[in-house]
Amino acid sequence: MFDFRQLRYFVAVAEELSFTRAAIRLHLSQPPLSQQIQSLEQDLGVRLLDRNKRNVALTEPGRIFLEQARQVLAKADEARSQVVAAAAGYSGQLRLAYTVSVSFHPALPQALLRHGQIAPNVRMHLSEMYTEPQFAALLAGQIDVGFVRDEPIHAQDARNLRLSVIDREPLLLALPSGHPLSGRSSLRLAEVAADAFVSQPRELAATLYDRLVKLADKAGFQPSITQHAQQINGLLALVAAGLGLALVPASMRAVRLSGVSYVPLEDADAYLLLAVASRSDDHSPALLQFLSTVAESAGASGL
Repeated sequence: MFDFRQLRYFVAVAEELSFTRAAIRLHLSQPPLSQQIQSLEQDLGVRLLDRNKRNVALTEPGRIFLEQARQVLAKADEARSQVVAAAAGYSGQLRLAYTVSVSFHPALPQALLRHGQIAPNVRMHLSEMYTEPQFAALLAGQIDVGFVRDEPIHAQDARNLRLSVIDREPLLLALPSGHPLSGRSSLRLAEVAADAFVSQPRELAATLYDRLVKLADKAGFQPSITQHAQQINGLLALVAAGLGLALVPASMRAVRLSGVSYVPLEDADAYLLLAVASRSDDHSPALLQFLSTVAESAGASGL
């Protein structure tokens, strides 16, 4: 049976209509080239070329075979390119999840933009998901990578996941603009111990809820959480309405809502992790390329 080498040899001769010119084009001596064409014709049982000492011409079967050979070689080249791209992480698909608060952090759009430029043939499937459900979805193979706000709680989960911290994002206190401390350049959480707070329900956003409780405990009080909002950006509407104060990541400054002021906290541990999580046994080229892009993007932006 003929092989790809013989197809390339035949196409060269058929296009040049000269064994001499085809041999030069292929960087090959003429006798082996002639032998390969003869072998190809014998395998097919068809004369593809009429040749004499002066001229080479395609037979009618040769013209048909030339068209088919070009298509086969083009498909082979396309397959090779796709395989090489997949092996380098430049094609395939990735299922990515992120928490709502991460959508306000520059790391996510910067990484997606940079990755889209480097690997435009990787199909990205994006979904919003809280941190704990992301860990469960990763371990279940339902997503490939996640932008999370905490480390896994369980040691077994931690062993099965790889976590790369991108940022330790400072936490701010969102206050109603009319609050006596709203104009401060910074404050300590103990200074608002008597105020009401608004928060997301713990069953949805345990990371930020627990950080508020932990910081308040260190400051010597238990926060009075009087209202809840399902999404972190919904907290700001409650703050603007004067229903309480909210602990939010610094990137939430991007949400400029009338009636809300942001004041940095001086308390130790007043930060929220931003990390990229994936399964520790997942070494797919597309994933590794994306993780590399996230690290480069974070480094370039100084995170």
